[in-house]
Amino acid sequence: MAVAFTKEESAETAAETLLPDRTISPHPNLVTDAGLKALELQVQEARQAYEAASTIEDVNERRRQAANPLRDLRYFVERVRTAQLVPAPASTEIVAFGSTVTFSRDDGRVQTYRIVGEDEADPKTGSISYVSPVARILMGKAVGNVVAVGDQELEVMKIS
Repeated sequence: MAVAFTKEESAETAAETLLPDRTISPHPNLVTDAGLKALELQVQEARQAYEAASTIEDVNERRRQAANPLRDLRYFVERVRTAQLVPAPASTEIVAFGSTVTFSRDDGRVQTYRIVGEDEADPKTGSISYVSPVARILMGKAVGNVVAVGDQELEVMKIS
């Protein structure tokens, strides 16, 4: 076989499979107990995926398969390292990190969200990040308080 048809290992080939790090938020990494456990689980899953990819014999395929788990592992290890565990709120009198708040909107919709850390926020399942505009405006408010978010008003109906 001609040398022109063989692929040599090179720094260039290796660099093709190194993914840039995931962006780390500039905000404090506040987490609930469940959020910290979820981050620790994601570290384990990324480590397992990386170890599985590391067993692939073909060096180029191994690099390709290991790129995402390695990037995720770096991200989640850093998120666990910087996590600041916030205890559950001691009171349901005011909205705080970890509170579940129910509010009504001008258009009659009633929504309920738990205010959590950035990595565990998932509005589709009822949680929003403490740095989101809605959470920031609701923090420190009590039942009956009305706040403006953009061109809408929200009324706090329940805190749990």
